[in-house]
Amino acid sequence: MLKEMLLDYSDKEKMLVVAKAIANEARINILELLNERSLSVNEIAEHLQLPTSTAALHVSILERAGLLITESQPGIRGSMKVSSRGCDRILIKLLLDQSDALKENSVVLNMPIGNFVDCDIHPTCGLVSEKSAIGIFDQPCSFYYAERTTAQLLWFYKGYVEYRFANAVANLGRPKNVDLSFEACSEAPFYRNDWPSDITVWINGKEVGTWTSPGDLGGRKGKYNPPWWPDTLNQYGLLNHWVVNSKGTYLNNERIGDVTIDELLLGESCFISVKIGIKEHAKNIGGVSLFGEHFGDYQQNLLLKLDYVLL
Repeated sequence: MLKEMLLDYSDKEKMLVVAKAIANEARINILELLNERSLSVNEIAEHLQLPTSTAALHVSILERAGLLITESQPGIRGSMKVSSRGCDRILIKLLLDQSDALKENSVVLNMPIGNFVDCDIHPTCGLVSEKSAIGIFDQPCSFYYAERTTAQLLWFYKGYVEYRFANAVANLGRPKNVDLSFEACSEAPFYRNDWPSDITVWINGKEVGTWTSPGDLGGRKGKYNPPWWPDTLNQYGLLNHWVVNSKGTYLNNERIGDVTIDELLLGESCFISVKIGIKEHAKNIGGVSLFGEHFGDYQQNLLLKLDYVLL
């Protein structure tokens, strides 16, 4: 995947640093040279017939601009610093477009709750489809059955499930807003409306916040539950929206943290990881129940809405 750098008037200092870095023939030659492989300062100096001190100065200027990355690698006589390109393409936006709002786009990604790619499950636990149980209740091995992809309700007392959404905007634009929504509640034997649980969400490995579910909710039928599901078990959850943008992190429109969308590194992978679980030392360890579109009160799976601006 190409590593892109977008420059615009929102960061004039960055524009000046990058412009200065490439306004020199020797530094352009260094960038061209590093198309082939990573090189040390001595190797760059030798290839371009420059004094080592001059080559080192040019490398330093390119590093400050984010155009080079220098790392230590093991060599014959200890470690050796080598440089490689830190950017493949620079995009400079010079036009002040008054209709930027028209360029804002959104994509909504739908993830069935059984399509997790990794999990750490501790009983009580289980999965059910719209028609029947999957595997055996309170056996974590059931979470590895092929039929898990049909799950419409899953629950566990401790641990996590991780999902990977396709990064549908990776080559389209710059993400501005992430909105993750899903229906969830706690997990207790049968159901307990007063069973708090601290449910945490991570996006791309970054903890974005914790929601304290009030209980494992029951006492009435969930709106979309199949008729065969017993009334004595949990019935529905609460729908939460987790939003991350340039200003911070929000849960149901209330600010809960300082993590910004840039910290999620959404442009660095073909997928976006979403993990939902209970931290090992959470204050309220009361499990997680996740509802799909055919269980609970909300006819939806996990939804990830990405707002982005076209490049």
